[in-house]
Amino acid sequence: MAVADLVAEYFETDLLRGTVATRGIFGTFLGPWSAGSALVLLIRGAGDPHPAGSANFAAGGTGAITQAMTSAAIAAGAEVRTRAEVAEIRVKDGVATAVVLNSGEEIPAKVIISNADPKRTLLKLVDPTHLAPDFALKLQHYRMMGTVAKVNLALSGLPKFTALNGNNAALSGRIQISHGIDYLEHAFDESKYGEFSKQPYLEATIPSLTDPSLAPPGQHVMSIYMQYAPYKLKGDWEVQRGALGDAVMKTLAQYAPNLPELVVARQVITPKDLEDSYGLTAGQIFHGELALDQFFTMRPLLDWARYRTPIENLYLCGSGTHPGAGLTGGSGANAAREIGKELKR
Repeated sequence: MAVADLVAEYFETDLLRGTVATRGIFGTFLGPWSAGSALVLLIRGAGDPHPAGSANFAAGGTGAITQAMTSAAIAAGAEVRTRAEVAEIRVKDGVATAVVLNSGEEIPAKVIISNADPKRTLLKLVDPTHLAPDFALKLQHYRMMGTVAKVNLALSGLPKFTALNGNNAALSGRIQISHGIDYLEHAFDESKYGEFSKQPYLEATIPSLTDPSLAPPGQHVMSIYMQYAPYKLKGDWEVQRGALGDAVMKTLAQYAPNLPELVVARQVITPKDLEDSYGLTAGQIFHGELALDQFFTMRPLLDWARYRTPIENLYLCGSGTHPGAGLTGGSGANAAREIGKELKR
């Protein structure tokens, strides 16, 4: 079912339909009229029941969550190493035995758990010769088309959104530019032909309103997700980076005219950057398309949805496994439970 049809059953205004429907298309290569997009909304709603997504923020930024997790892991006896890029997962006789770092250091292990996406783990870190040809072929066809870009702004003051009439309290939640089903579908149309949306769907927050530590007094930071920005761009992303940032600014300025004059600094993160700097294959933020044939028992592949891989002692725990729909911790918790059972056996 298309999410456009689902929201039409429950909401009368196109504004509400567009607002809620975005949960069925965010991070996917789907438009609101695409088959299966309703399922994306439902599985994301299972992880967070707020109809438009949660507006909670971690004090100190999202990185504070991983820092807290790191502290808890160390307290439990773990050793955490950063800036230690893995070059290879070593396999012998079908069993994962060690990870090899770029420095050449080899770390032996009884169990190896990868939070990288399935393609990066099994087709790049593992030599594909250790995989059955049928499995490798299916994994090569596992769809990972990134569609999201990110724009971060440092602002000298708070933008004035015309529609709020000075009610800035509303800015502490989510700011969505998604004012109708047709608007979203038109944004999707351009991405089908390798173009980024000139009138994009935007989802923005100003986290400095709830956490003043993120910016100097009187100043703010703004975090903006932009869709659609196809990984396979017709042109070159390095050349188009500025144009994408300008499209985002132009769209926001229609609602907050003073925003451009407040910008002190701007960072544009393209889908190519998400791959090169953050290890997300093809810039796919969910580690794989959220689609009918890549959900539930078929995530990442049919017969391989219980976090194990064809390589003995090698497991997946990231968003490319069930439920795989954002920062819920569900994939990791499920993987830990399954790995615990295997170790006991």
